[in-house]
Amino acid sequence: MGKPNIIFYFTDQQRHDTLGCYGQKLDISPNLDALAKEGILFEEAYTAQPVCGPCRALFQTGQYPTAINCFRNAQPLPLHVKTLADYLNEAGYETAYVGKWHLASERKDYSTPPIVDYETKAIPPERRGGYRGYWRAADLLEFTSHGYGGYVFDENMQKCEFDGYRADCITDFALDFLEQYKGEKPFFMTISHIEPHHQNDRGCYEGPEGSKERFKDFELPGDLAALHGDAREMYPDYLGCCRSLDDNLGRLIEKLKEKGIYKDTIIIYSSDHGSHFRTRNRDEHLCGGDDYKRSCHSACLHVPLVIAGPGFEGGKRVRELVSTAGLPKTILAAAGVDVGDAMAGENLKEIAEGNLRNHTDRVFAQISESRVGRCIHTRDWLYSIHAPGLDGNLYPSSDYYEEDFLYDLKNDPFELTNLAKDDKYRDIRAQLAKELQEEMKKAGEKVPVIAPSK
Repeated sequence: MGKPNIIFYFTDQQRHDTLGCYGQKLDISPNLDALAKEGILFEEAYTAQPVCGPCRALFQTGQYPTAINCFRNAQPLPLHVKTLADYLNEAGYETAYVGKWHLASERKDYSTPPIVDYETKAIPPERRGGYRGYWRAADLLEFTSHGYGGYVFDENMQKCEFDGYRADCITDFALDFLEQYKGEKPFFMTISHIEPHHQNDRGCYEGPEGSKERFKDFELPGDLAALHGDAREMYPDYLGCCRSLDDNLGRLIEKLKEKGIYKDTIIIYSSDHGSHFRTRNRDEHLCGGDDYKRSCHSACLHVPLVIAGPGFEGGKRVRELVSTAGLPKTILAAAGVDVGDAMAGENLKEIAEGNLRNHTDRVFAQISESRVGRCIHTRDWLYSIHAPGLDGNLYPSSDYYEEDFLYDLKNDPFELTNLAKDDKYRDIRAQLAKELQEEMKKAGEKVPVIAPSK
C-alpha cells in the first residue's frame, strides 16, 4: 500500500479510566477495547496542557502553547505558524476536519466581548489551520449545540443544523466525508468530539437519554471517591457520553470496512485532558478560574491513547510514560514526513517499538487559567510548581515559582497527601525541580527560580 489514511478521533475531558481497556468495569468501550487488542495501547499517556484551547493548539502545531501565545482559551492559532494540516497538504494528503475547533476566536477575558468573534459564526478558510477539504465545524461547539441539537458550518461557511444526539451527529458528518471519499489521495481527518465535556451553559454532563439509569451501578475512581466533588451526581451521564463516543467509533470502523479501506487506515484515539469533577484547585494557590480541569493532578493529565492500523499492530501495551505532545510528530512520521526538531515531543511509534535511546520516561505539562503552573510526572513522583500571585488567565509563564505539591505515586496513587512541605522529601524535590527546569528549557521557556513552598 501507499501512504496510510489517518483518523485522529479525539474527545474532550475524558479520563483514561472510563474505558474497559484501562480497567473500567462497566460496559463502556467494547469497540475501543477491540481496537486496542489489534493495535497499541499506551498505559501511561499524559496531556501536556489540560485546557481545551491550548491543547488543541499543540495538537495542530506541535508547539507548546506558551511558544505561540495560545497558553489559555480564547487565543487564536497564529496565522503564520506551520500546522499539521499544512505539512500533510504538502505530503499529498486530503485534509478534513469535523467537530470542535476552538482556535479561531479571541477574547481579552470572559467579562468583555470577543475581539475576534467566530464563537458562533462560520470560520473563514484562513483560520482553519490549513485544513483545505471537507469541513463541518464550530469554533465553540458548546456554544452552538447541546447534548441534543445544534449546528456547525461547512467549508463554504454554510450552517449545517442537526437534531439528534450531538456525538451521533458529529460522527454522521465524518461518515458523510467517507461516503464521498474517492480515494484519489490518502486522507487525514480529525474528528473532534466535545463529549464527555460538561455543557457549559447548563453546568452538567449531558449523556444520551437513559444514561443515569444505564450506568447507575458505577464505581468511582479512587481520587473521586476520596474527595468531595460532584462525581456522584454527574458520573452516570459522563459515562453515557463515553459510551456514545465508543458506539460512534464502532460506526466509523464499520464504514471504513464497508469502503474497503480499514486496513489502510491508522486510527488514533485520545483526549485533550481528563476531569477532576471539582475536587482539585480548591487550595490557597488558586489564582484564576477552575471547574473540571486546569490542574496538574493525574485526574486531568492522564488520558487514553490507543493507536491502531498500519505500523501500529500487535495488541501491545506500552508502559513507558509518554506525552500526547508527540502526536503531531507521530502523525507526520506515519505519513512519511520527518519534522526533526521542528515539533515538540517524540515519535510514539518508536517508543512502541522499544526504541528508547532518547526517552526519559517522564512527562512535562504546563497549566494555565487556574494558576501559572508547571509539573513533571515520573514513574514514582508527581511534582508541581506555581507562580504566586500571577493570574493564570493573564500570564503565560514566570521567572519565579514556588513548589505547589509533591505526591508519592507508589504509596499514594490517588494523590491525596501533599509532601511539598515535608523535610524528609527535600532532596527528592530538589532533584525533581532540576528535571522540571530541564523540561521547561526544552519547551522553549526560560529556566526559572524554583523556591520551597511557603
